[in-house]
Amino acid sequence: MSTYNDPMVILMADDDDDDYMLTKKALKESKLLNDLVRVSDGEELLDYLLKRGEYEHKPTPRPGIILLDLNMPRKDGREALKEIKEHEALRDIPVVVFTTSKAEEDIYRSYKLGVNSFVTKPVTFNSLLDVMNSLGRYWFEIVELPKHDTK
Repeated sequence: MSTYNDPMVILMADDDDDDYMLTKKALKESKLLNDLVRVSDGEELLDYLLKRGEYEHKPTPRPGIILLDLNMPRKDGREALKEIKEHEALRDIPVVVFTTSKAEEDIYRSYKLGVNSFVTKPVTFNSLLDVMNSLGRYWFEIVELPKHDTK
């Protein structure tokens, strides 16, 4: 069970193993102490958040932030984002779209659905390190996020 003083969990919804491993490595090298939890698609993301399916009896700490890929199987990031922002208990969790897409339509639609930030995945590891440093500094040092009782 986490308390307010524990590092916040970063929940990453991404079906690409390489992107997950590189993000995990970049977070470690950025010296962010946050736990990185991964789900592989939008359906699993909602199962985790709503404590259903395989997560019904597992500990699922409330994430401090969600890194959301748009293009995933079963339920894509757009559909998952829409459901998260429509759900009273979830809508205040910050969601950062973290995707390879640079399409103006994806950016526009993501913001219309309530995303907090839209970040295009960098192509080099050094650029990814820079992005993780910036995201970590912004979301975990600068911004005040709401505290939730995790009981």
